[in-house]
Amino acid sequence: MAYLGEEIRKLGFGLMRLPQKDEKIDVEQVKEMVDRFLEAGFTYFDTAWAYEGSEDAIRQALVERYPREAYQLATKNAAWIKCKTREEAVNQFETSMKQTGAGYFDYYLLHNLGESRTQFFDDFDMWSWIQEKKKEGLIKHAGFSYGTGQGRNAGHSAGLGAGNF
Repeated sequence: MAYLGEEIRKLGFGLMRLPQKDEKIDVEQVKEMVDRFLEAGFTYFDTAWAYEGSEDAIRQALVERYPREAYQLATKNAAWIKCKTREEAVNQFETSMKQTGAGYFDYYLLHNLGESRTQFFDDFDMWSWIQEKKKEGLIKHAGFSYGTGQGRNAGHSAGLGAGNF
């Protein structure tokens, strides 16, 4: 399926909950999962700054082992988590760049807008910031995710919608 100029199959690899071994992400198992996913012809990987350890795991399992043009990588900014300033919100991007080692993101989402969370993106003017990063070539496609409700999967139970702006 061609979408936004990218050829992406309909299945993506979500990195929110990865297999554990000795209370840490089992990177060797993640490598096997990534290999099988790519061998099946799928190329879209989705992580987030807030998914503890997943960006480091995807660096080890994917970024360090495959050419950059072999996959699309998405990550997310959650400005509403522990951010009191724009600098702290922007730092999530810098941290993601270091943790993944990807060089750029194919998709970068302002994550889980809705209810009181949207105000953080507005207050920190993340809308202009994300456009600056696109112009710099560090983000190919900018978007957002939206969710409502409560519970463990609240943001995702309503579906993940991404807008490209």
